[in-house]
Order: sequence, then C-alpha cells, then structure tokens
Amino acid sequence: MTEWGVVGVITALVGLFVTVVKPLLTLNTSIVRLTERMERLSVELSELTIRNTEKHKRIWDRVGEQAELLADHEKRIDHLENEGRVR
Repeated sequence: MTEWGVVGVITALVGLFVTVVKPLLTLNTSIVRLTERMERLSVELSELTIRNTEKHKRIWDRVGEQAELLADHEKRIDHLENEGRVR
C-alpha cells in the first residue's frame, strides 16, 4: 500500500469517526436537556399538587361554613313561618 493509500484510509476512518461521533454528541446533549426539563417538571408538578390540595381544602372548608349558615337560615325561616301559623 502506498503512502497515499494509507492517507486515504486514515481520512476515511476520521470521516467515519466524525460521522458517528457528532450525532452521538448531539443526541447525548438532547437527552441531558430533556432529563433536566423532566426533573424540573416533576418538581413543579409536585408543588402544583400540594398547592391544589391546599386550595381544595380551603374551598371545602368554606363550603362547610356556608352550609352551616344556610342551615341556620333555614331554621330561622322555619321558626318565622311556624310563629305566623300559631297566631
């Protein structure tokens, strides 16, 4: 094999190496970015779930308060209606 043949083989090997390595590096970079985003999304989802649970608890507490007020209001209306019948 001549010197130029060796140079050609080395050039071909380097070209093959670059052809394979560049997409692998790009893929690796993309995977790392996606992993970081997924971790951040997981944390944000956990925080959202906690806030959502707290808000729902406050809503249901308020609904309970309103139900008590409504029941008291119904008692007063019933009392007024019955008082009117007695007279």
